[in-house]
Amino acid sequence: MSSTEPIRLQKYLADSGLCSRRAAEALIAQGEVWVNSVVATLGQKVTPGVDRITASGKNVRSTVQPRLTLAMNKPRGLACTNDDPHNPDTVFTVLPREFAKYRFFCAGRLDKDSEGLVILTTDGDLAQRLTHPSNLVTKRYHVILKNPFPSKRLPLLIKGITFDGERLKVERAALIHPGAGNEATNLDVHMHHGKKREIRLLFTTLGYDVKRLRRYQIGAFPLKGIPTRAMKKLSAKEIELLFQNPRTPRATLEATTIEPSDTPLIHED
Repeated sequence: MSSTEPIRLQKYLADSGLCSRRAAEALIAQGEVWVNSVVATLGQKVTPGVDRITASGKNVRSTVQPRLTLAMNKPRGLACTNDDPHNPDTVFTVLPREFAKYRFFCAGRLDKDSEGLVILTTDGDLAQRLTHPSNLVTKRYHVILKNPFPSKRLPLLIKGITFDGERLKVERAALIHPGAGNEATNLDVHMHHGKKREIRLLFTTLGYDVKRLRRYQIGAFPLKGIPTRAMKKLSAKEIELLFQNPRTPRATLEATTIEPSDTPLIHED
């Protein structure tokens, strides 16, 4: 960070690796952030190296972390959280040793029971781009249900339903290898947004329990070639793929079977 140019406080917090910019805004709104012993306000600017910033009672360092972004193939059982006493096993506990000293956070989470592609980054600006609803970043999922889902009910997934006052819906849904009755237990589902456990709640509310949920692609970046629990450091070109949407109507779900890759992968020690 520059020691001369003032920057917005939420950017300062995100650049420090404390949290995403959106989470920083929430901390400021909750009165958890102080600047020079005074409660901070949203939109406030600070000068790195001059102002003293604390968040939740702890000093926030002013040194910039390197901008690192990893694609992880998350297994079931790991939580996408930095600090949760009820979930000691998280995606961050399996970070390779070379990255363990940096503060990463999830740019779009998967619940503990779900698996597949998760983006971990130290870049607060990138996390904001990936998670902000206005950017319409498409996430693609392979959903396996306990009971077959009929094609005639697919429009309802797209139209959506209201559950506890919230609208649950997806942007696209298609059956995978439907049977003679034009129904299938496997579906391909696309979403732009994604509230907590939204896909599971949507299907469960309609009477179909989810047996397995796997995110296999974000934008034009596929999970293909990244084994379970492994991570891949993304290049600038690969990061931009996250924001591109292929015109193909449905990906081939390559991620359900791991294939060899000539790109470097990073495994936990």
